[in-house]
Amino acid sequence: MTVTGTESPGTAPGPIANPAAAAVLTPRLRLVLVLLLATQFMLAVDFAVLNVALPVIGEGLGFSMANLPWIATSFALCAAGFTLLFGRVADLFGRRRLFLGGLAVLGAASLLGGLAQNQETLIAARVFQGLATAAVTPAGLSLMTTSFPEGPLRAKALGLNGALMSTGFTTGAILGGVLTDLLSWRWAFFINVPVALAVLVIAPRVIKESRPDERPRLDLPGAVSVTLGLLAVVFGLTRAGERGWGSADVLVPLAAGAVLLLVFYAVERTVPAPLMPLGVLGKRSVAWGNVAGLIAFLTETSLVFPLTLYLQDVLGFSPLAAGLSFGVLGAGTVLGGSTAPRVIGRIGSKRTLIVGGMLQAVFTAALLGLGEDRSSMVLMLVASFVGGVGNMLVIVGFMVTATSGLADHEQGLATGLATMIQQVGITMGTPIMSAVATAAMAGTGASAVLGGLKVAIAVNATLVLLGVLTSALFLRSARPTAR
Repeated sequence: MTVTGTESPGTAPGPIANPAAAAVLTPRLRLVLVLLLATQFMLAVDFAVLNVALPVIGEGLGFSMANLPWIATSFALCAAGFTLLFGRVADLFGRRRLFLGGLAVLGAASLLGGLAQNQETLIAARVFQGLATAAVTPAGLSLMTTSFPEGPLRAKALGLNGALMSTGFTTGAILGGVLTDLLSWRWAFFINVPVALAVLVIAPRVIKESRPDERPRLDLPGAVSVTLGLLAVVFGLTRAGERGWGSADVLVPLAAGAVLLLVFYAVERTVPAPLMPLGVLGKRSVAWGNVAGLIAFLTETSLVFPLTLYLQDVLGFSPLAAGLSFGVLGAGTVLGGSTAPRVIGRIGSKRTLIVGGMLQAVFTAALLGLGEDRSSMVLMLVASFVGGVGNMLVIVGFMVTATSGLADHEQGLATGLATMIQQVGITMGTPIMSAVATAAMAGTGASAVLGGLKVAIAVNATLVLLGVLTSALFLRSARPTAR
């Protein structure tokens, strides 16, 4: 295995003072890794587990079709909107403290959701689940990056994290269907409670607290402007799938969000202790690494939408069979996540982003060959598997790149930014692909549906290529050195 060499401004990982020591995974670090990975996997499952159960929940609690999307939207708004703020709070007041506090809120909110007897209680539970996710995810990732030094161990930890996270999205969709069919939709909430309790009992014994010796004042104007701006942007994106991109319900919040984010940028230039130091955002590794991550999450998660329609509306598969088909994509992400650390060690994070992106782009474009008969399943399964491998190489490369070359006291900020990018990418991808596919469908029937889906797939592949291009042009290479 190899490790990366000295960092140029804006490159990925820097030197390791003692590579031999850094490569040792002690029993305590192994337990820390298991706890953090289990938590991140649970959060990923939680993001997708209710999707299959939504119609059943709507029936049970009397949600109208117009209000049903708010079960997902209320969670996504908070998970994406508050992530950057909580990432900074973790830096200032203690990552372990925020991690454990967020887990406690998540467990309580999940219990509340499972016991909900009306719409208001369920939506409140989803709001608190989103807030807890916004706190736990950056705190957990920053604990991971500060527990494992830059180099092979951190790359391995982030690779496993990325693989489990992507597998969690697939597992959540399958698990939601199984729990709803065999038990009740309420178990999609209850399943979080024992996991949260177990981590809360064990984590304080093995995870050390980390926070700066001196606590600067929290940048309140920056926190308010960026949080409201992100909430407005995510709200507009989630409404686009329902109302269309030209609707005032979409354009007004998107415009308001853009203005608030510009206000945030202006605030950060003047305050003495900014929420996001522009010097950190100005690092090429942080800025362009996050661009690669945004495109990776946006494209692969949104690809599930056209493929789901293809399997059900064109090939005539049942929802359960369609869901199980995505297990192949999940297997590809596991393989990509487990091999990514070795790939990064050999060729560096920049080349990994390029290689992974090219794999994803080529095999996404291959889906343009899908037809109306079931023999196309072979192409779909092969392309989704290899594309999943490529996507996970990009995601792990993005996490390594976007969190490297920074001091420990900036890790919460970096992981908060990376997590926000993840949540926004996941949230905005499906509305974009939905709008593209719907606009391109001419008429009705399987042929019209397939034509619209192919346009969405072509747009998806083009976005992946754009991510490859930005990584190739704007990231600087770090030299791998053999161990």
